Amino acid sequence: MNTTTAADVALCWLRITGVLMLLLVHGLPKLFNFEHELTLIEDPFGMGARLTLSLAIFAEVFCPIFIAVGLLTRLATLPVLFLLVVSVIRVHPEWSLAEGQFAWLLLIIFSTILVGGSGKLAVGTSLSHRWPLLSKL
Repeated sequence: MNTTTAADVALCWLRITGVLMLLLVHGLPKLFNFEHELTLIEDPFGMGARLTLSLAIFAEVFCPIFIAVGLLTRLATLPVLFLLVVSVIRVHPEWSLAEGQFAWLLLIIFSTILVGGSGKLAVGTSLSHRWPLLSKL
């Protein structure tokens, strides 16, 4: 039985809207303005601005693409969640809840996706009959 439930639709909606918010507000501006962003990015672990920015772009551009299509969804949320936690706790610990509300909302969205998975409306679900491990990731 392969019926789509309201939860599947909700997870798809959450994946797509969360990814769009992350991409449009953070990911794409970093990608398209790389050199300028190098002068702005915080380096909380002392890895250098270029590596830090590259890892941020990985978490904010490439991982969200996998999340949006529902392929390796849970795995792809981990770098996003790590970046958001570092941003809230290490880079901007002075933020009030109001100042950090966008980051907290993204944390809620992507942690819900981590727990709920991609749902049935996802590429990974379609491929899981061939590769069963995909349904777990």
